[in-house]
Amino acid sequence: MNIFEPAEIGNLIVKNRIIRSATYEGRCDEQGFPTDKYKELYLELAKNSIGLIITGFAYISKDGRAMQPYQAGIDSEEKIHFYKQITDEIHQYDCKIVMQIAHVGRQTLKQVTGQQVRGVSKKKSLYFNEIPDILKTEEVVAIIERFAAAALLAKRAGFDGIQLHAAHGYLIHQFISSSINNRKDIFKIDPKTRIGVNFLDMIIEQVRQRCGTDFPILVKISANDDHGFTQTQFVNLIRFLDRKKVDGIEISYGTMDYGLNIFRGNSIPIDVLLRHNPRYRTDNKMGKYLWKRFLLPIMKLKIKPFTAMYNLPYAKIAKENTDIPIICVGGFRKGEEMFDVINNGAVDFVSLCRPFICEPDLVKKLELNNNYVSMCISCNICAIMCDTKNPTKCYLKQGVAT
Repeated sequence: MNIFEPAEIGNLIVKNRIIRSATYEGRCDEQGFPTDKYKELYLELAKNSIGLIITGFAYISKDGRAMQPYQAGIDSEEKIHFYKQITDEIHQYDCKIVMQIAHVGRQTLKQVTGQQVRGVSKKKSLYFNEIPDILKTEEVVAIIERFAAAALLAKRAGFDGIQLHAAHGYLIHQFISSSINNRKDIFKIDPKTRIGVNFLDMIIEQVRQRCGTDFPILVKISANDDHGFTQTQFVNLIRFLDRKKVDGIEISYGTMDYGLNIFRGNSIPIDVLLRHNPRYRTDNKMGKYLWKRFLLPIMKLKIKPFTAMYNLPYAKIAKENTDIPIICVGGFRKGEEMFDVINNGAVDFVSLCRPFICEPDLVKKLELNNNYVSMCISCNICAIMCDTKNPTKCYLKQGVAT
């Protein structure tokens, strides 16, 4: 395999094997309509030779939106026209674009949704710290229908497929995880596989009924969740997706309980965190001192260090258990590493997030120099700022708001 040769994901022919992984944009309005800034972001990526763009997560219903006020939504017909203008222009650059769709479940705030937070169980997220009401069985079925309806809206808006966000602790992941899901209904954990896939199974089936079997469905999963998700459970999840014959599986990590373990990084930008993050923000000098003196050392014990291609071992396990294209995200910075994992067949695609925030033209740089190394230093400032009202950008290049 060659990283710059065309490749298939379902019925899509992608011009190369480099994917822009879903990245929150912060460029929609408060009702989830894409703005000109949203369009400009994706056009810049498309113009710079990326084979496939996966959008940041779009909510399927307002009760399932995230805490970020400028998240994209795909919850109404009125939005089709606005997205269609964007996808039409992106396709002019021989670039494919897939919309990631999600319901966040317990990982949100009542003040954001205007409704009581709902989840798989009463177990709360450590980060969001709100005890959710348990979704009733009929409510879960209604959410499945919303996923299918959102997928159809995305198809009508010109997207080349959808990615189901089944990672990072969002609702589908909550059903999968035995550390969260203690239900007794049809959406419970299977005692043999130790995962709960009926929710995801029904979503896939409903999407295919609404959109047709030729409409690509990708799934993003977390290989581990920092709460005891085992390799056996991970393999069982891959085998389930293999049986469902989804079109692509992206391997990520973690939940928002320990969000920095999703991204990894070379530091915890504590001053940025305490100044801007809505969950930790404080102007109190003593509070900042106590944070740095006592809480930061505890946080550091929970955070995994950045290593190159940190999800690759899980991606290799996935490859051993399915013929579905495997997409690996996490820690790709060096062109040499990207070329090697594709050339030796370790994975089928590499996907990147922060490097494209830093350098939208990264693919063109790699075309000119296969050994090019991304300018991204994994400082984590963009990751911290994602939970604020600010648009996602490289703050080292453009300056941190103070």
